[in-house]
Amino acid sequence: MTTRYRMLTRISLIVLLLLCLTVGGAWLVWRSPLGYDPPADLPEVGAGPHQVFVYGTLRSPVVRWLVTTDYLESTPAVLEDYRRDGLDVDTAPGHQVEGELLSVDRETLLELDRYERLGVRYRRVPVKLQDGQQVWLYQRLSDQD
Repeated sequence: MTTRYRMLTRISLIVLLLLCLTVGGAWLVWRSPLGYDPPADLPEVGAGPHQVFVYGTLRSPVVRWLVTTDYLESTPAVLEDYRRDGLDVDTAPGHQVEGELLSVDRETLLELDRYERLGVRYRRVPVKLQDGQQVWLYQRLSDQD
Protein backbone atom coordinates (compact mmCIF):
# COMPACT_ATOMS: atom_id res chain seq x y z
CA MET A 1 0.00 0.00 0.00
CA THR A 2 1.15 3.45 -0.75
CA THR A 3 1.39 6.19 1.81
CA ARG A 4 -1.25 8.19 -0.03
CA TYR A 5 -3.70 5.26 0.05
CA ARG A 6 -3.18 4.82 3.80
CA MET A 7 -3.70 8.52 4.39
CA LEU A 8 -6.96 8.53 2.39
CA THR A 9 -8.15 5.43 4.25
CA ARG A 10 -7.47 7.06 7.62
CA ILE A 11 -9.19 10.28 6.62
CA SER A 12 -12.19 8.33 5.31
CA LEU A 13 -12.44 6.37 8.56
CA ILE A 14 -12.23 9.55 10.64
CA VAL A 15 -14.95 11.21 8.54
CA LEU A 16 -17.13 8.11 8.82
CA LEU A 17 -16.61 7.98 12.59
CA LEU A 18 -17.50 11.67 12.97
CA LEU A 19 -20.61 11.18 10.85
CA CYS A 20 -21.69 8.20 12.97
CA LEU A 21 -21.11 10.15 16.19
CA THR A 22 -23.12 13.10 14.86
CA VAL A 23 -26.05 10.95 13.71
CA GLY A 24 -25.95 8.90 16.92
CA GLY A 25 -25.86 12.02 19.08
CA ALA A 26 -28.78 13.58 17.20
CA TRP A 27 -30.78 10.36 17.57
CA LEU A 28 -30.00 10.20 21.29
CA VAL A 29 -31.12 13.80 21.85
CA TRP A 30 -34.21 13.93 19.61
CA ARG A 31 -35.57 10.43 19.08
CA SER A 32 -34.15 7.94 21.57
CA PRO A 33 -36.32 6.53 24.35
CA LEU A 34 -33.15 6.55 26.47
CA GLY A 35 -32.29 9.40 28.79
CA TYR A 36 -35.79 10.67 29.51
CA ASP A 37 -38.43 9.12 31.71
CA PRO A 38 -41.45 11.38 32.10
CA PRO A 39 -42.52 11.82 35.72
CA ALA A 40 -45.39 9.52 36.69
CA ASP A 41 -47.57 12.38 37.94
CA LEU A 42 -47.99 14.10 34.56
CA PRO A 43 -51.65 14.54 33.60
CA GLU A 44 -53.08 12.57 30.67
CA VAL A 45 -53.23 14.33 27.33
CA GLY A 46 -56.34 14.25 25.14
CA ALA A 47 -56.33 13.27 21.46
CA GLY A 48 -56.10 16.86 20.27
CA PRO A 49 -55.68 18.90 18.26
CA HIS A 50 -53.49 20.88 20.65
CA GLN A 51 -52.23 24.41 20.01
CA VAL A 52 -48.65 24.99 21.20
CA PHE A 53 -46.91 28.38 21.37
CA VAL A 54 -43.19 28.04 20.64
CA TYR A 55 -40.62 30.81 21.10
CA GLY A 56 -37.18 29.18 20.88
CA THR A 57 -35.59 26.31 18.97
CA LEU A 58 -38.96 24.85 17.98
CA ARG A 59 -39.52 27.89 15.74
CA SER A 60 -37.08 26.27 13.33
CA PRO A 61 -38.73 23.91 10.81
CA VAL A 62 -35.56 21.79 10.77
CA VAL A 63 -35.62 21.29 14.55
CA ARG A 64 -39.36 20.50 14.46
CA TRP A 65 -38.72 17.90 11.75
CA LEU A 66 -35.85 16.34 13.73
CA VAL A 67 -38.02 16.16 16.85
CA THR A 68 -41.22 14.88 15.22
CA THR A 69 -40.07 13.49 11.83
CA ASP A 70 -42.99 15.44 10.39
CA TYR A 71 -43.34 18.81 8.70
CA LEU A 72 -45.31 21.01 11.09
CA GLU A 73 -46.73 24.21 9.70
CA SER A 74 -46.65 27.22 11.99
CA THR A 75 -48.31 30.61 12.11
CA PRO A 76 -46.95 33.76 13.75
CA ALA A 77 -48.34 34.42 17.23
CA VAL A 78 -47.84 36.90 20.07
CA LEU A 79 -47.94 36.15 23.80
CA GLU A 80 -48.94 39.31 25.69
CA ASP A 81 -47.74 40.20 29.19
CA TYR A 82 -44.76 37.85 29.05
CA ARG A 83 -41.07 38.51 28.47
CA ARG A 84 -38.49 36.10 27.11
CA ASP A 85 -35.50 35.57 29.36
CA GLY A 86 -33.00 33.23 27.70
CA LEU A 87 -34.56 29.77 27.59
CA ASP A 88 -37.64 30.85 29.53
CA VAL A 89 -40.59 33.20 29.43
CA ASP A 90 -41.98 34.86 32.55
CA THR A 91 -44.99 37.04 33.19
CA ALA A 92 -44.17 40.69 32.61
CA PRO A 93 -47.11 43.09 32.18
CA GLY A 94 -46.70 45.37 29.18
CA HIS A 95 -44.23 43.10 27.38
CA GLN A 96 -44.78 40.53 24.67
CA VAL A 97 -43.07 37.49 23.20
CA GLU A 98 -43.21 36.83 19.49
CA GLY A 99 -43.33 33.19 18.52
CA GLU A 100 -45.17 30.67 16.41
CA LEU A 101 -48.23 28.54 16.90
CA LEU A 102 -48.23 24.82 16.12
CA SER A 103 -51.31 22.63 15.86
CA VAL A 104 -50.44 19.05 16.86
CA ASP A 105 -52.07 15.75 17.75
CA ARG A 106 -51.51 13.82 20.99
CA GLU A 107 -48.55 11.81 19.68
CA THR A 108 -46.76 14.90 18.41
CA LEU A 109 -47.42 16.76 21.66
CA LEU A 110 -45.79 13.88 23.55
CA GLU A 111 -42.79 14.09 21.19
CA LEU A 112 -42.51 17.82 21.96
CA ASP A 113 -42.82 16.99 25.69
CA ARG A 114 -39.90 14.59 25.34
CA TYR A 115 -37.79 17.16 23.50
CA GLU A 116 -38.51 19.79 26.17
CA ARG A 117 -37.96 17.19 28.95
CA LEU A 118 -41.40 17.86 30.43
CA GLY A 119 -41.32 17.58 34.21
CA VAL A 120 -37.52 17.71 34.26
CA ARG A 121 -36.57 20.99 32.54
CA TYR A 122 -39.93 22.44 31.50
CA ARG A 123 -43.59 22.38 32.46
CA ARG A 124 -46.43 22.74 29.97
CA VAL A 125 -48.92 25.41 31.05
CA PRO A 126 -52.07 26.82 29.44
CA VAL A 127 -51.86 30.51 28.46
CA LYS A 128 -53.92 32.90 26.33
CA LEU A 129 -52.51 34.53 23.23
CA GLN A 130 -53.09 38.11 22.12
CA ASP A 131 -56.15 36.96 20.13
CA GLY A 132 -57.66 35.22 23.20
CA GLN A 133 -56.89 31.69 22.05
CA GLN A 134 -55.83 29.26 24.82
CA VAL A 135 -52.62 27.38 23.96
CA TRP A 136 -49.89 25.33 25.61
CA LEU A 137 -46.62 27.02 26.58
CA TYR A 138 -43.41 25.30 27.72
CA GLN A 139 -42.10 27.21 30.72
CA ARG A 140 -38.75 26.47 32.33
CA LEU A 141 -38.84 24.87 35.77
CA SER A 142 -37.06 26.82 38.48
CA ASP A 143 -34.66 25.15 40.89
CA GLN A 144 -37.38 25.25 43.56
CA ASP A 145 -39.93 23.30 41.45
